[in-house]
Amino acid sequence: MLKQFFTSVTRNYLSLAGTALTTATAVLIVTFIVLELFGFHGGPYLGILTFIILPAIFVFGLLLIPTGVLMARRKAHKAAAKGETVGKLKLPIIDLNKASTRNVVLVVALLTMVNVVILAASTFKGVEVMDSTEFCGTSCHTVMEPEYTAYQRSPHARVDCVDCHIGPGADWFVKSKISGAWQLVSVAFDLYPRPIPTPVHDLRPSRETCEQCHWPEKFVGDKLRVITHYEEDEANSELKTVLLLKVGGIQGRSSQGIHWHVDPGNEIRYLSDETRETIYDVELTMPDGSKKVYKSGDAPADATWRTMDCVDCHNRPTHVYRRPDAEIDLSITEGRIDSALPYIKREGMTALRGKYESHDQARVGIAAAIRDYYGQAHPAIAAEQATAIDAAATELGNIYSYNVFPAMNVDWDTYPNHIGHESSPGCFRCHDKKHRASGRDRISKDCETCHTLLAEDETEPDILKQLQP
Repeated sequence: MLKQFFTSVTRNYLSLAGTALTTATAVLIVTFIVLELFGFHGGPYLGILTFIILPAIFVFGLLLIPTGVLMARRKAHKAAAKGETVGKLKLPIIDLNKASTRNVVLVVALLTMVNVVILAASTFKGVEVMDSTEFCGTSCHTVMEPEYTAYQRSPHARVDCVDCHIGPGADWFVKSKISGAWQLVSVAFDLYPRPIPTPVHDLRPSRETCEQCHWPEKFVGDKLRVITHYEEDEANSELKTVLLLKVGGIQGRSSQGIHWHVDPGNEIRYLSDETRETIYDVELTMPDGSKKVYKSGDAPADATWRTMDCVDCHNRPTHVYRRPDAEIDLSITEGRIDSALPYIKREGMTALRGKYESHDQARVGIAAAIRDYYGQAHPAIAAEQATAIDAAATELGNIYSYNVFPAMNVDWDTYPNHIGHESSPGCFRCHDKKHRASGRDRISKDCETCHTLLAEDETEPDILKQLQP
């Protein structure tokens, strides 16, 4: 009977093909799993092959086996109906008193257990691969290159994508996979927009993701911030601005400071366009349940209400695209660009604002622009500080490649940052003195609400001298 079983699953081409597919993919899956256990990691593409594509082929092969058997039996029935000579068709009799039957049942049970183990391991590892940062960032390289590049430079570079985009729990996991199915189709058929529009409207509320780590009521009160800026003059003059940020949120005290906006006792909703750049109405619900609505003109019919949370100000907590002036300031501060090169800030800004079709073209064009400038305007410096000029040109090329992605139509101004009010209206979307309540009360535009300015664009601020030990 055992021989009859193997004959039945291999005597027609469909079942034979299914058996061959299943066996081959099972061997490959087990081989790749063993290799991974011994420390071999082939990257996200090998993971996709091992734990997504091969298991799908494995299941397809399993389905072909009974399909072939049923088709063979149907063919035999049709031949018998026509009077053709065929072998006697009988349903299998499962009699466990017979040793041959027990052997067949044992083989089927063992094969089923092996199949279940292979599929379970593949499913688990498949989910693990799809939830990995490498899968999110590199499997769809062109689409995700801007986000993945910014992520790698961010404060959250060691936090997995799924921790913020999905968070804990099965319901959002399922939603993300359903959404991911369409994303896969859009990438496969080149249907995705360029650039990817923001904000992400179906993103999980930040209180279920961000606040797994960040607690607004546990913040530190006030925080000193020193901003270093360089002028576009010959000396690249260094200036400093010193702010005392009123972060707020100290537990046990009355709500105050910037994080007053996310105090559990206050609920803020706002009416805006889909980009959330223009805010029309703001509704504040106080701890006692009373409401106050601040209006600023008539909202269009397609404006939508949203409950304010962390990402309405921290809209780029990870995928941060910096302005060219801020990038150059940071590079000079950290020594990657030599501030002794005359006008390097000005020339760097001009080179970065050029139009290039690719990162490679940008690196070549920026380097040529910087070298040509010093060769023509400062030939002595070009000869004496060639190494510093080359290093500056390389760093400017890196800066461009970190923030601008021509293939996705991502430019310096594509993704504004709402923190503060330097690269976008930011705070002033609401704090503009134009939003008024019925009692003529306005949302304040007073800078002292969020920070105290201790020094502004000074060479040697006194406050920093006083703070030195």
